[in-house]
Amino acid sequence: MRGLLIALGAGVGAPARYLIDKFVKELHSSYLPLETLLINTLGSFLLGLVINSHGNIVLILGTGFAGAFTTWSTFAVETHGLLHTNRKSAAISYLALTLVFGIAAAALGNAL
Repeated sequence: MRGLLIALGAGVGAPARYLIDKFVKELHSSYLPLETLLINTLGSFLLGLVINSHGNIVLILGTGFAGAFTTWSTFAVETHGLLHTNRKSAAISYLALTLVFGIAAAALGNAL
């Protein structure tokens, strides 16, 4: 049953990530991958918000939705791409912003 709840959340989280990524890419062109930064910040906020919840909410929204919504692998590949194309200041900015925004969002969500 737990696996089914996680899969349910993930089945919504992954498409939501895709749609937000696509929408943000259409709105801007930036030297930073803002779509992944936004997605990971929102996911951190959501996980912080539900992490202390009881029952199945953590499984559905935390492990399932936020787990499928956020993306460490894309963040890693994008950071590598920035470094590989000699955009070191952009890579460092992206790393710092992702860490700061992610931790702040998780803390804010947890505080609420």
